[in-house]
Amino acid sequence: MWALVNILITVGMLFVVPAGLRLADATPPASRRGRAGRPLRRGGAAEPLRGRFGGFLRGGAAGSVRGRAVEPVRLWLVGAVAGAASLWLPRGPFAVVLATVYGLAAAALALHAVRLRLAWRERIALVTALVSPAIAAGALIAERAGHRLFGFELGVLTLTVAHFHFAGFAAALIAGLHRRLAPGRPADTAVLAVPTGTLLVLAGYFTSEFVELAGALVLTAGMWAMGWSTWRHARTRVADRLTATLLAVSAVVLAASMALAVSWALGEATGLPHPSPAWMAATHGVANALGFAVCGLAAYTRLQPRTAEPEPTLAASESTASESTASGPAASEHAACGLAVSGPAVSGPAASGAALAGSALMGPSAGGWWRWAAGR
Repeated sequence: MWALVNILITVGMLFVVPAGLRLADATPPASRRGRAGRPLRRGGAAEPLRGRFGGFLRGGAAGSVRGRAVEPVRLWLVGAVAGAASLWLPRGPFAVVLATVYGLAAAALALHAVRLRLAWRERIALVTALVSPAIAAGALIAERAGHRLFGFELGVLTLTVAHFHFAGFAAALIAGLHRRLAPGRPADTAVLAVPTGTLLVLAGYFTSEFVELAGALVLTAGMWAMGWSTWRHARTRVADRLTATLLAVSAVVLAASMALAVSWALGEATGLPHPSPAWMAATHGVANALGFAVCGLAAYTRLQPRTAEPEPTLAASESTASESTASGPAASEHAACGLAVSGPAVSGPAASGAALAGSALMGPSAGGWWRWAAGR
């Protein structure tokens, strides 16, 4: 069981949080590529997600080294690698040092919460997302030291680390992103219920199992509202089939995974039979981590606008101009190689072949491996 939990935490540290930060840190498309419309219904061309959180991590908040800006994602990855490594080491001083490095990265991330300038609903969601890794870091440092923080067993502390990467960071961030993607009552419900439920669950650790049950119910209501809205949006408003499938998977798994969460909290509060921790990790944990968080963040990454193409150089312009006079087999050969052939010499199937070949031969863009893997 614990090996599986450590794997899920590692996924959260190294993949889920960096992907979420890239989405939150993206510059709004309106400032970079003009106004972007909402995705169209099937049969139309899907347009990128509009709104987002507006590059709140950019600039001086990210820090600098010798006058150069340091990307928050890179800073986070330094701590995340250390934190993930600490999970697989025996408890002791070295594991504590690595966990502390992770804690410093999480604390730096939490400090960005005070700099936010957003609408209040989205601010609540994003503050919850940014603060959650710091809570996870506190539990991780104590667990790696073998210290029963606030009297909690070490296993409970490990599960807290996992919980606040997915039910804390991922769920709150995706709730905020979803409200920008598909505004409406379900999204408004989710963007408030998810942070509130997470806070109540945390409060239940220190007060009463019935408070934790109330938190589980509120969190489940928010997640189900978001799941229903996501499912409906994926079926009616997203033209790209892979993106729609990823959104649908992230929505469907919530129906079962959050029902398990309620059954667990109900059993803990009332003594009724409920799943064991090992069963919850293998079902609820895997479904929320991989089905909801990973698939959901991959879908939202695919909904972002692509990096703008670089301006052609003079040499490239002259080469294109000379190639525009090509016709017949030569032009078809250029099209098959994915080159941009302009002018009236190439049209119809050959031009379509050029577009398809060009998109197939494009490698990773400046957005990094995650954007390339999820966006193509």
